[in-house]
Amino acid sequence: MINAAKVFGSYAFSKITKKPFHAGSPISISVEPTTSCNLRCPECPSGLRQFTRPTGMLEEDFFKNLIAQVKNTLVNLTFYFQGEPYLNPKFLEMVQHASENGIYTITSTNAHYLNDESARKTIESKLDKIIISIDGTTQETYEQYRIGGQIDKVIEGTKNVLKWRKQLNSKTPYVVFQYLVVKPNQHQINDIQKIADELGVDEVKFKTAQVYDFENGNDLIPTIEKYSRYKKLASGKWGIKNKLLNQCWRMWSGCVITWDGIIVPCCFDKDAKHQIGDLKKDALETIWNSQKYYNFRRSILRSRKEIDICTNCTEGTKVWAEN
Repeated sequence: MINAAKVFGSYAFSKITKKPFHAGSPISISVEPTTSCNLRCPECPSGLRQFTRPTGMLEEDFFKNLIAQVKNTLVNLTFYFQGEPYLNPKFLEMVQHASENGIYTITSTNAHYLNDESARKTIESKLDKIIISIDGTTQETYEQYRIGGQIDKVIEGTKNVLKWRKQLNSKTPYVVFQYLVVKPNQHQINDIQKIADELGVDEVKFKTAQVYDFENGNDLIPTIEKYSRYKKLASGKWGIKNKLLNQCWRMWSGCVITWDGIIVPCCFDKDAKHQIGDLKKDALETIWNSQKYYNFRRSILRSRKEIDICTNCTEGTKVWAEN
């Protein structure tokens, strides 16, 4: 609580003064179990197989060393950046290790590997929250974005998790259906809520889609304005409809760690272009308080629009229910 207060206070002070002051340690981090994925989603570097950085799996020993560094100050840990977490054979062991150290754990999955055994192990790992991507209610619609995926497997995996949660008399994980709204699936928004209710899913969240090539329009941009990050401009081009503010809570609250230990500012840096440090060489605290991190936070406060990974970001706006 003391560390969290320091982080909140630092962020508030920095916004007011426009100087990147920071006291405290990360309260929320994302760790990448793997860059591998079984699907080929069109707006995902992992799905497109277009990474310029190395691909691989997070190693358990490296992860345990990380937890030893953060366990006294970290509030929550998200096991996701790129790739499908369940492809890492040690994924659930790492979840359990974080849980045993009092850290709230979250993951995001396409649910294709939630067979009966892995669903039971998921409950036993004490995972706190599982976000299941389900971007359609029929195979025809679902596969337009989740290319190579099978919606029957998503439903089956969800049922397995809910079944074992009940059988093991567990309150966790909290199960969320995440629906990425794109033009091909926007007509099934109401249907997904009905399916979630029938299955017993705890919550449905509708997420706006990040589109890389949006300036000239894109077939994925939904026509329902509420679920679009973009709007058509007077020039005929397209732009982000929300104002990009010179502030970013994520730069003060936490960071993203790739499978091979590289620290990057946030989840929008999918190809790890803005590398702040390397955990294989330095401790997280050293990197967190480094001059390089100070300079990046300062650039956020001065002119965020000049940072490439920020130009398609919605942080600090009300684009969707959970940024």
